[in-house]
Amino acid sequence: MTPAFTLIAETADFVLLNKAAGISFHSDDGPGLVVLAQQQLGYKLYPVHRLDKVTSGLIVLARSSDIAAQLTQLFSTHQVEKYYLALSLAKPAKKQGWVKGDMTSARRGAWKLLNSQQNPAVTYFMSQGFENLPFRAFLVKPYSGKTHQIRVALKSVGAAIAGDALYQGAVADRVYLHAYALRFRLHNTEYQYVQAPTEGALYQQLGQSGALSNWALPWQLSWPHYTLPTQVSK
Repeated sequence: MTPAFTLIAETADFVLLNKAAGISFHSDDGPGLVVLAQQQLGYKLYPVHRLDKVTSGLIVLARSSDIAAQLTQLFSTHQVEKYYLALSLAKPAKKQGWVKGDMTSARRGAWKLLNSQQNPAVTYFMSQGFENLPFRAFLVKPYSGKTHQIRVALKSVGAAIAGDALYQGAVADRVYLHAYALRFRLHNTEYQYVQAPTEGALYQQLGQSGALSNWALPWQLSWPHYTLPTQVSK
């Protein structure tokens, strides 16, 4: 049985976990990730951002309320670089580029992308295909932080994530979305982490192919600059 998480880093200010797919962040039907981490590590932890239940990968938990406030500010003002790794069995309408638009709730808990850009979800992605593998890999950088943002973005370019039934992704043994890398600065110290996915047959094939060597340090790749529109208070 796959553990709920593995401990990647432990500092005086925060811990970094690699969350397993299928583990709920909140304690809805039993203990959620934060409670499980507190039980295993033996001290109080404070959430500062979250991952969907279906998403695996890197997540930060603060070790004090003061640090939680500082980290929450960094995440909410988009000062944390986040990179996600997704797989799709479909061919995208484009191999890289922007996906921008407002998002609104749809049926069954899903979201959809609109043409308007009043308070847009902003995503940039690059991708690579393989001769001997049945999927295309996507490295995705969200510039904003909206619910289901990456899942909706890839669906909108015709490449719904494998296993993501909510967005009509091809049938697979898990939802192939993984929080792959984080980079941020706290107290004049820069932290950067990369964690390759291991859960799921397709991610294992990707890892064995050696293809991730091209994306080993995602912040060194050529990402375009984007400044989110300033929201006017009503």
